[in-house]
Amino acid sequence: MKRLLVALAVAVGFAAIGLRGGLPAPREVLAALGDADYGWLLLAASLQSISVGAFAFQQRRLLHSLGAHLRRGHAFAIVLAGTAISISMPAGPAVATAFTISKYQRAGATREVAAACVVVSGLASIGGLALLYAGGGIAIVVGSATTLQNWQPLAVVAGLAALTTATIMIGRRYARRLSLRRFGAGSGVRQRLWIGLDSALDAWKAGTELKVRDWATALAYAVVKWLADLTCLIAVARALDLPIGAMTLTSIYLSVQIVRQVPLTPGGVGVVEFALLGALTTAGVGGVTAAAAVLLYRLLSCWLIIPVGGIAALTLRHGPDIRP
Repeated sequence: MKRLLVALAVAVGFAAIGLRGGLPAPREVLAALGDADYGWLLLAASLQSISVGAFAFQQRRLLHSLGAHLRRGHAFAIVLAGTAISISMPAGPAVATAFTISKYQRAGATREVAAACVVVSGLASIGGLALLYAGGGIAIVVGSATTLQNWQPLAVVAGLAALTTATIMIGRRYARRLSLRRFGAGSGVRQRLWIGLDSALDAWKAGTELKVRDWATALAYAVVKWLADLTCLIAVARALDLPIGAMTLTSIYLSVQIVRQVPLTPGGVGVVEFALLGALTTAGVGGVTAAAAVLLYRLLSCWLIIPVGGIAALTLRHGPDIRP
């Protein structure tokens, strides 16, 4: 808990550095926040909870499909703690992955099954974001919107989606024919490398046990996660009465997601805030209300998750919670 609170302070520091010189006076921002519609803010918080919940339900469903069973509350605690680690620490995604796998093992999953769940979840997340881009691109074309249209983000996500699809198809067809153990002779770094690769292959083989409907369900949960996060931003904009439509906000959100995936800082803190602020002001939003919107959205989608994840991590100390 103490480490995650320190991480929260560091995250706020990164945000302050990234936004330095780009924010209006704090008094003006606070005044804008005071005029917010709290009904919309409550909806925004609920949508962010749905986003986290969709991720937790996806993890639980994948583990169940692979033969491991977690209680709902235990799955939520692991997801919250892992997300807090991912967005608050240097090399956070790698640390969070190791943490999540270890907690799934304590809950009764084999290492291969736990790793397979994490891998499949990551692939589904890429696929869900790609579907969101596809839907947003179609809506932009149909609506003839011009604000922030850019083909580069669409091309990047389309390439990632194609690569992900090819990986899944090839893996499902050939994974069980492959084995790296015969190359593991030797000692030192080389042996550890082959052991690591072989463990990854075992995890992927476990993932091939999933049926098509399991992959489809994981993808659906990923779409809900991303869509709820997007609508959280839209609800925040409505709470502050931003003078831009949902289509423009969708364009902004999808553009910023490309920046968000580059791990320049933990959780993109500072970088994402600056990108969002710049995009909103470019779209015609005043500096004060744009800053208030960015602060509220990032508070709900990032900063608050760190202390909540710390509390969730404390609940995990009581040992495994295996569903009978």
